[in-house]
Amino acid sequence: MTLTMTQTTAGGKAPAAAILLLALATGCTTAPPEPVAPSAQEVVPEAPAEPSPTLLPPMPTSRWDTTFEQTRAALRARDWMTAEQTLASLPEDLDAADRSRRDFLLARAAFLRGDLERTDALLTAGPEEDVPAALRLEQAEFTREIAQLAGDWLTSARIGAGILTQQPADAGLRRAIWRDLNRSSEAAMATALADAPDADWRGWLELALRDRRAENPQSLQEALLEWRNQHPTHPAAMQLPGGLEYIARGVRAPRKVALLLPLSGRLAPAARAVQDGYLAHYFAARARGETPYTLDVIDTTAHESAAAAYGQAIADGAEIVVGPLSKEAVAELGQIPERPVPILALNRTDSDALQSGSALVQLSLAPEDDAQRIAELAYGSGARKALLLRPAGERGARLEDVLQERWQALGGQTVSTASYASAEAYSDNIKNALNLNASEQRASDIRSMLATNIEFTPRRRQDIDVIFLLADSPVEARSLKPLLAFHYAGTVPVYATSSAYSGVPDPKDRDLNGLRLAEIPWLLGSNPGLRVAIAAGDTGSDSLARLNALGADAWLVQSRFAQLQAGADALLRGDTGLLRLDPSLRLQREPVLAVFDGS
Repeated sequence: MTLTMTQTTAGGKAPAAAILLLALATGCTTAPPEPVAPSAQEVVPEAPAEPSPTLLPPMPTSRWDTTFEQTRAALRARDWMTAEQTLASLPEDLDAADRSRRDFLLARAAFLRGDLERTDALLTAGPEEDVPAALRLEQAEFTREIAQLAGDWLTSARIGAGILTQQPADAGLRRAIWRDLNRSSEAAMATALADAPDADWRGWLELALRDRRAENPQSLQEALLEWRNQHPTHPAAMQLPGGLEYIARGVRAPRKVALLLPLSGRLAPAARAVQDGYLAHYFAARARGETPYTLDVIDTTAHESAAAAYGQAIADGAEIVVGPLSKEAVAELGQIPERPVPILALNRTDSDALQSGSALVQLSLAPEDDAQRIAELAYGSGARKALLLRPAGERGARLEDVLQERWQALGGQTVSTASYASAEAYSDNIKNALNLNASEQRASDIRSMLATNIEFTPRRRQDIDVIFLLADSPVEARSLKPLLAFHYAGTVPVYATSSAYSGVPDPKDRDLNGLRLAEIPWLLGSNPGLRVAIAAGDTGSDSLARLNALGADAWLVQSRFAQLQAGADALLRGDTGLLRLDPSLRLQREPVLAVFDGS
């Protein structure tokens, strides 16, 4: 059974209450000053500009303006049925401009109900010259959003770059373009660059490729300055996206870093896997002839508390601390009122950390990120009505809440949910969720009424077009996925969090054939050199591949700490997913779509 990545190759303000103090983040290209630990108020990250309103030319007046506005109001309320009924009152003999407005609004209604083919047909129904200029720009933005939701990142970015030439002040659009480029593969961008039709689009692709190919902040700084000299009037040149502006200004590397991990006790195997991922990057840098900082690895279990281990790191001269690993240890450091040295924690706490003194940034493999992502992936595919299956208990309920919030915000609807407390309950719970018990009861009633034994095939409910599976383990997923097919739901797409896959190929995974998974890039082929180096070691930690990736991303974020000063604009392409900073200084992770292909 092979897990394959699926990819089509065709915002907000920086936190105010949680001000970033990144003691290592900025510097100059001349000799840096001695490191100090200023207060959180001394460095305030620049807030990205608010997206400017769309600068549309005026729409031509029409006798049907009231009807069109009523339709738009219904669409804003996600009421596609009322929108279509309102447009049905229009006559057939509309002029070209009104016909294009009607078709565009019908396309939006079709998208809301998940009919992507009709959406595409309506958007291309008439000649482009019939479309008013104001509507043409709105159509382009709608088409970009559809491509983005569908995972056609390069198409979305290319359309966005075209719109930006007409709306150069739109910071939100610049942010969206950069995020789409970071989602795209290097090979796809290189191919697109060879065929790029205009200078602005070429500039975007060149910038993304320079960022992708840089091995360290110093070489990236040189690449950014060279790009800016070549593209002085490019929309991204004034303020480089994703936090790259802070790299371009110069970065002083730390002289000493402390890695805080529980290297003995219950969490030792996990800690070793994280350490291996981190050290693979560290030694690769040394092999390239770079001069990495001094690294201290501190066993947190040898100290009475995480705070004590943090204190030792500071006393030994660490300028940044990576770790600790457990949620409890991260929560403890989060309550330190004045941190003299910034912390990149390797777990996510339930409550916000105090953000006075130096920053505490949280990087993790939180399953909540997977839950949000499968909602987005399903909606982008055209699904709108979901069945949700989850284990009973606090974790299952928490993931359901996260998924439901994102699913409903997008416009999806959950028509049935089922929770299960044991393997014995799997089948009955699925039957109930699919209304098969009701179908069987109807058949029984008919047999009784006719006093004969008629042939009968149960009929499941027909109002679902996607199933969300929040399994706790691969064992659960391998049991539940075949049961869905057994209970007549085998043709409905099933999306699951990464907990459904162990990360290690297993012949038993054939039961997951067709499952769509939110997975980390590391397991789908990113950074092959590091993975080979870890596998060649004698620790055996490559069996904990996701934790290897967490360690690799800890090194990445630490080396690019300067970018985090961009706040919500900061964006890093990691081995655990696309990383962006939220207002509580948690790095939200966007995994990628993977599908079990049956091979």
